[in-house]
Amino acid sequence: MKKIVVVGSANTDMVVKSSTLPLPGETLLGGTFFMNAGGKGANQAVAAARLGGNVTLVTKVGNDIFGKQTIDGLQKENINTDFIFVDDSTPSGIALIMVNEEGDNCIVVAPGANANLLPADIEAVNAISEAAFILMQLEIPLATIEAIAKKAKETSQPLIINPAPAQALSDELLNGLFLLTPNETEAALLTGIIVQDEVTSSKAADIFLSKGVQNVIITLGREGAYFKNNNEQFKVAAPLVLAKDTTAAGDTFSGALTVALTENMNWQQAIQFAVKAASISVTRMGAQASVPYRHEIS
Repeated sequence: MKKIVVVGSANTDMVVKSSTLPLPGETLLGGTFFMNAGGKGANQAVAAARLGGNVTLVTKVGNDIFGKQTIDGLQKENINTDFIFVDDSTPSGIALIMVNEEGDNCIVVAPGANANLLPADIEAVNAISEAAFILMQLEIPLATIEAIAKKAKETSQPLIINPAPAQALSDELLNGLFLLTPNETEAALLTGIIVQDEVTSSKAADIFLSKGVQNVIITLGREGAYFKNNNEQFKVAAPLVLAKDTTAAGDTFSGALTVALTENMNWQQAIQFAVKAASISVTRMGAQASVPYRHEIS
C-alpha cells in the first residue's frame, strides 16, 4: 500500500458551542463544552487513516498530559507515531474554538511545541523519503515546510500543501508544487482575488498555475470544490447537508483526497470522494471526532 506522510500540527481542541459567536467584550452564557483531539496535521492524518490510507504523522508535542493523549489517540487510529517528537521545554499545542448554531466557527491557536518542529528534526525522518505523497499545512514553521518542499522536489515526490492558516508563500515554494488546496478565504488572501464563483475561482487558480503550481483545488464550503490545472478545469458540487460544525471539514477533505490519489483515482473521482467525506464531517461536532470512516462513504 502506498505510504502517506503527513507533516504538521497536533493540538488539543477546547470547544464551546453556543447560539451565537460573542462580539468583542461580550460574555455569552449557556454554551456547551467539548474537548477533542485536533491540529491540522493530526486531523488530516486521522482522516487519511480512517479512509484507508497507510499513514505516518510527523509532529511535535509537549511532555505533558495533552501530548501523551495525542500519541495514544493516534496509535489507536493505526497511524505510525514513530516520528512524533516530544519537547520537554514547551507545552503541547492548544486550540480554543467557538461554534455557533449554524456551524460557523472562530479559532485561536497557541501552537506550543508545534512551533518547535524544525528542519533539523525533519532530517532524521527517513519515512518522508519513502512517501508516495507528502501532505502539509501551515501550522508549523514555514522554514520546515520549505525544507521538506526542497527535498520533495529533489526526489520528485508529490507534495500537497493545504495553505491553512493562510500566510504568504514564496514563489520558490510554489514553483513545481504538485497540489495546492486553499479554501475561498485562503485563495483570496494569497491572490488578492475575491473567490465567489467558478469565474473567480478560475482567476485565482490561474495565479497559482502561473507560479508553477501543477494542480489547484479551491474548496468552496457548501458549494463543493473547484479544480484546475493546465489541461482541465471543473467544479464538483457538495451534497446538501445540515452543518453542525465545520471545524475539520478542510482537513477531512485533504486527508480523503490524498488517500484517493494513492488509489489512483482520477481528479474527478478523487475530489468527489473528498467532498463526500468533508460533507459528512460537518454534520458532526468536533475535529477528529467528526471524521468519517471508509464504509460511510458510498
